[in-house]
Amino acid sequence: MLLTVSGPPGAGKSTTVATLAEAFGLEHISGGDIFRQLAAERDMTAVEFNKLAEKDDQIDRDLDRRLRTIALERDDVLLESRLAGWLAGDAADIRLWLDAPLDVRAERIAEREDKSLDVAREETRAREESEALRYEEYYNIDITDLGIYDITLNTARWSEEDVPSVLKAAVEAYDPEDDEGKFPVEGVNYDF
Repeated sequence: MLLTVSGPPGAGKSTTVATLAEAFGLEHISGGDIFRQLAAERDMTAVEFNKLAEKDDQIDRDLDRRLRTIALERDDVLLESRLAGWLAGDAADIRLWLDAPLDVRAERIAEREDKSLDVAREETRAREESEALRYEEYYNIDITDLGIYDITLNTARWSEEDVPSVLKAAVEAYDPEDDEGKFPVEGVNYDF
């Protein structure tokens, strides 16, 4: 099975995917972890690295190529990244989008990264705008188009424990033989 989990920063992806990966015996591959490792290797914050990525498109392209290759060549993976659902395309069994209002996400990020709420909110907003521009320019992806996702969930509405339970129930109900409801991913330029 190939599950993808996508969503903006602070939506609760990392918290949720650990539970889902364990529940279904899937290897968890995190694009965010890879991105932060690359930033740390250059002694940069994620925000600084995002700014560099605005000028050097090879940063995104290398990361996205690696994630797409994993999606197309490996089995039993939970792929987590902002573009995971898009990059996996029709290879994904189920594509999930997790979200929450900006203020909720900024509060989570502020707590996690030990920074002020105002700084977290502004950095998150700037990061999302930067990424949205790059995704559109590089791949013709409108990150606000959620039509490719099988499930979109506002994680602010449920507890940290309940979100994985809701998604686990949906995945367990999935029948891989019935792909009539699957939305193809069209119009994406996979020119890495």
